[in-house]
Amino acid sequence: MSDILPTSAPPSVPAKKIAGFKPDLLMKENHNLCPGCGEPVALRKLLEAIEAVGAQERTIGVIGIGCYTSFGSGIDVDLVQALHGRAPSVATGVKRMRPETLVFTLQGDGDMVNEGLQEVIHTAARGESVTCVLLNNGVFGETGGHMTATTVLGQRTKNSLEGRDAGYHGYPILIGDLLAQLEGTAYAARGSVHDAASVMATGRMLRRALETQEKGLGFSFVEVLTMCPTGWFIPTAEGPDYLDKVMGSVHTVGELKRKAHD
Repeated sequence: MSDILPTSAPPSVPAKKIAGFKPDLLMKENHNLCPGCGEPVALRKLLEAIEAVGAQERTIGVIGIGCYTSFGSGIDVDLVQALHGRAPSVATGVKRMRPETLVFTLQGDGDMVNEGLQEVIHTAARGESVTCVLLNNGVFGETGGHMTATTVLGQRTKNSLEGRDAGYHGYPILIGDLLAQLEGTAYAARGSVHDAASVMATGRMLRRALETQEKGLGFSFVEVLTMCPTGWFIPTAEGPDYLDKVMGSVHTVGELKRKAHD
């Protein structure tokens, strides 16, 4: 086939960069999170989604408490810092006062599903026109890798060294599935960042969630499974496979609910 370039020699026409890889809303590419952390990848896809819907100048984010809180100084978006778990309630107030804005929350599983479970449930039940984004790695990463409400059975954490046990610790909360059951929820999805295909799919989910908000259809939610090799006590390189096989086998990815956009 003539259209296939041979690889035995350098190409006759050198490759060139045709587009930037950094979202315009990302002011710096360096971060202080652990090697192998999946949260910076998720942040990039969120910022790309904001740019894709044309909301760069009218977006307000509400940040929870976690490792990701440090992102606040490196993104070109107006932000409000919430108390632990309270981001959905703060976002509700922002949206009601500034209905023309695009409002999102950025939270971890410890922040949303442990500290603020009632906040996100009631926000969804009311059908508030905000988008909540969950970075779920199954541990309280900022405090050293303690178990959270989303930790899967058998998962080893700082306070479940033998693995999470259903009889002692209870079962994990599948928050995306729970929120999808509420009438006020217009869009709910769960993505991952463990490989390139999953990163692209997660980006599409984030864009659809923001489009749901823009159309005034109700509450939208995207859960993103992210790597935390430090909190999982595993080598950095094993993070993606661990995420896919351990967390992904329980918190299965895909769109959980999608109301018609038209």
